[in-house]
Amino acid sequence: MADTAPAVKAPVATKAQAAAKAVPVAKKPAKDKKQKLKKKKGQVRNYDLGCGVYRFSRTRMYHKKALYKFIGKKTPKTVKPKKKLTIQKKIGGEKNGGFRIVHLKKRTKSYPTANRIRRHPSKKCFSQHQRRFRSSLVPGTICILLAGTYKGKRVVLLKNLRSGLLMVTGPFTLNGVPLRRIHPNYVIATSARIDMRGVNVPSHINDKYFKRIKTKKAKKDDGEIFAAKKEPYKPSEQRRIDQKALDKSILKAIKKSPDAAHYRRYLCAMFGLRSSQYPHRMKF
Repeated sequence: MADTAPAVKAPVATKAQAAAKAVPVAKKPAKDKKQKLKKKKGQVRNYDLGCGVYRFSRTRMYHKKALYKFIGKKTPKTVKPKKKLTIQKKIGGEKNGGFRIVHLKKRTKSYPTANRIRRHPSKKCFSQHQRRFRSSLVPGTICILLAGTYKGKRVVLLKNLRSGLLMVTGPFTLNGVPLRRIHPNYVIATSARIDMRGVNVPSHINDKYFKRIKTKKAKKDDGEIFAAKKEPYKPSEQRRIDQKALDKSILKAIKKSPDAAHYRRYLCAMFGLRSSQYPHRMKF
């Protein structure tokens, strides 16, 4: 009897393996050479690869641009017909003869001696421009002056003037700063504010109020060698009365606030910075 070989059992595949075999894996589509060399939007066709070596040679670019089509090609020059300025007319009559030249566009017989004044649209003067102030610059705000003779001193903002300047005062009895104008660029507005309901700023205190009267220069006499000295500025009597009245009303407003003693000391103190102190990092 012939020997029978034992039957070898085939390995049983698991469910996961069977599912993996059943689902075909999608292959990535092969990129064409044309897609690879597809130029990006805004990119130059012939660019520098480095060290002065370009992607395409001069002959390759000659064929790419199809420059051979334009060699020896000349576009005919179009001559525009000139407009006639004059016309030749025959002189009529029995004894007359010949021709005369007449201008097609008649010329003016008389010319004006002066140029005509043309009307222009009205322009607003700088003084009439509308001003815009920072939201922090409100009447009653305690500000720090950064320029001028009183720089470093703290003042009370009274009014935003039409010229774009700020009207401030010390008050004068506390820190010696009188009624004066200053540009908002040279001011730091603090968070401290005084209630200005009881303070009445007179209507006549405006930009014209601060305008100084210029004195005429005296002419030199024959005997005089040196010019007369300039007289120092002295405030008028009206200005002194207004300063006293405003100081009195501002001090009353400070007295009413609960932090009256703190405000008085704050207005009297000078502003200054020490080492490693930066104003843009501070909260005023």
